[in-house]
Amino acid sequence: MKFTIKSEKPETVKSGCVILGVFEHRKLSPAAAQFDRSTKGLLKKLLQKGDMDGKCGQTLMLHYPAGANCERVLLAGCGKAEDFNSRAFNKVIAGVTSAVNQSGASDAVNYLGELDVTDRDSYGKVKSLAEITCSSLYTPDQLKSKKDKNTHPLRRMAINMASDESRSARKALKDGSAIADGVELARTLGDLPGNICTPAYLASQARKLGKTCSYLKVSVLDEAAMKKLGMGSLLSVSRGSREPAKLITLEYKGGKAGEKPVVLVGKGVTFDSGGISLKPGAAMDEMKYDMCGAASVLGTIKACVDMELAVNVVGVIPTTENLPDGLASKPGDIVTSMSGQTIEVLNTDAEGRLILCDALTYSAKFKPDVVIDIATLTGACVIALGSHAAGLLSNDDDLAEELLAAGRKADDRAWQMPLWDDYQPQLKSNFADMANIGGREAGTITAACFLSRFTEDFRWAHLDIAGVAWKGGSEKGATGRPVSLLTQFLLDRC
Repeated sequence: MKFTIKSEKPETVKSGCVILGVFEHRKLSPAAAQFDRSTKGLLKKLLQKGDMDGKCGQTLMLHYPAGANCERVLLAGCGKAEDFNSRAFNKVIAGVTSAVNQSGASDAVNYLGELDVTDRDSYGKVKSLAEITCSSLYTPDQLKSKKDKNTHPLRRMAINMASDESRSARKALKDGSAIADGVELARTLGDLPGNICTPAYLASQARKLGKTCSYLKVSVLDEAAMKKLGMGSLLSVSRGSREPAKLITLEYKGGKAGEKPVVLVGKGVTFDSGGISLKPGAAMDEMKYDMCGAASVLGTIKACVDMELAVNVVGVIPTTENLPDGLASKPGDIVTSMSGQTIEVLNTDAEGRLILCDALTYSAKFKPDVVIDIATLTGACVIALGSHAAGLLSNDDDLAEELLAAGRKADDRAWQMPLWDDYQPQLKSNFADMANIGGREAGTITAACFLSRFTEDFRWAHLDIAGVAWKGGSEKGATGRPVSLLTQFLLDRC
């Protein structure tokens, strides 16, 4: 998608489609009112006849309006003006993008960025407009031999803004487009099947990304190197797979020399069968999404590169498969982590924390300012928060609030859960320093409690994205979350 910023009257612009807003009850936006005057009241006549009321999400397409230079006009219902917030704005943008894409118009001029959004400034509106437009056009059809091709897809979108806002709008467009590309990378990787997106494939994608930027260094450790470092916990998960595990690091040095980096640790289980503690067969195909934490790290770093963000970021991606085999870890096995702490593996399907704990210990070598891990970690988080918010747990309340604020601003929200010492006894083991599960109660919290034992030397936050990383059912597919949250967090730190 090619975006541009322009400042032009809606009735004079030449375009395949002009997008204008209508509020309840049949109240034209300023741009729509200006267009209406040039077309001798065409819009008001249609609205008065009941073609549209202006409810949020409604659309109405008009063709070849007399008195204007465009081929089509798309009226977008925006709901009540006083309730038009960022979530309503995003919903409207997604709807109009789909409508224009299906209309046959290959280009459009969008006047919705001029509307007043209660919790967005001009920069935020344009940034969101670019992100949501691209997200609405994403199709996971890269492996289809016969694609459902739109003969005239939407290819160009101009965003109309007041001339005195053009500088801020161009910056927002650059940032929004970069974040959209990062989200798309995360979605593309997530949607790939496990027979293609293996640990080696993720490593190759990281190296490919590294070639796009002179100040992005990529390195990959193999199992022999991890064994020398004492990563017995991570390697215990890969024992049942013929695909060797990898530990990928990406060092983006966009900030000042010597400035402590933000370290992002992404869980990269490219397929999770549960191992010997085998999962039920229903919906097991969706376990290809168990690497969405890794995908979000790659997407976030891509966005940093494209935005040329003035910050130091390190991505650490432990990646493996979790499969049953004669060599696979068994319930009751005890493994030694890189930190020296021993773990009794009571359930081999609680493997994410086993690979993350060694990656978190490894992260200390970068002398981080903060460490954030991102993982599709627990089904308990899906039960607690559904598909609306990621679970957030942290050993530092200031860091947690930074992430919560970034999520609100990016409309990629998280919700903080307690990380109290009261839950730690659930991890007690008679035979090792800890067990890898804490029983049925508070599963999301005890998983984070497990990880917290490897993060005592730095400020750390954990994002459990099991409920938000992908959708199931008829809309099955990766969402790219929480790339938007993470990039907003990094933007706020610049």
